[in-house]
Amino acid sequence: MNGSAILINNHNEENILHTLNEKLLKQAFGDDQHQPLSLTQYRYMALMYARIENSIAVLSDMKANKSYIYNGRVAKVLGFDTNDTLEEINSIWEEDIFNKIHPDDLVEKHLLELQFFNMLKAVPIAERADYHVKSSIRMLDKTGRYVAVEHRMFYVSSGVNGSFWLALCLYNLSAEEVTAASSAGVILNSATGVKIIPDKEDCSKLLSAREKEILQLIRRGKMSKEIADLLYISLNTVNRHRQNILEKLRVSNSLEACRIAERMHLI
Repeated sequence: MNGSAILINNHNEENILHTLNEKLLKQAFGDDQHQPLSLTQYRYMALMYARIENSIAVLSDMKANKSYIYNGRVAKVLGFDTNDTLEEINSIWEEDIFNKIHPDDLVEKHLLELQFFNMLKAVPIAERADYHVKSSIRMLDKTGRYVAVEHRMFYVSSGVNGSFWLALCLYNLSAEEVTAASSAGVILNSATGVKIIPDKEDCSKLLSAREKEILQLIRRGKMSKEIADLLYISLNTVNRHRQNILEKLRVSNSLEACRIAERMHLI
């Protein structure tokens, strides 16, 4: 990968990560008093995954912007400590782990999680934990060589108002061969066995035809008033579509919306 490609890739990854960060941390969290399990119980669940599967298990609390990391035996291969001592970080993003993931795979990982988030918003809260994402990523081991790692991510608990409270990420060594290109991940329903390929079944329907049309005009540098005149619609209608686009793509501005939409092959 040349220098220009690395800079572009890093920029894409930063935009997608910023998008996820904005939407996850700025949810309207309520004071839920009727959660079926407590945070302590979910933390114990993460610890058990680390012990039983030898995983690196990361439980992220979106409400507190905090993560709890447990290292199973796979951590030794990847150059991390291998004890069960709880590591707490004041972020929902495990940067030490991200730094070991191949840059291309990190972009695809965040993009898949963005698609997963948007899909789950339409899923009943009681069924959300049935779904998880699964992908094969390349991570540096303790010798500096890329090895294949299976990554899974679950939203294990949601608030009664629909906000996403806790996410669990698991990293395990994979039996797959390391390839030169990143591989597409999938969304799985462990209760039914249903597999969803986001790019084919989810992404193309994320934006309406009119929203795609408006976003294409935005990409061409058109202002809202120009778009309204070109499409023979009111300025208020254009602004409403623009706001819907930002919410659906989980971004804070139109520039990021265009980049994400291009990456998802929406425009």
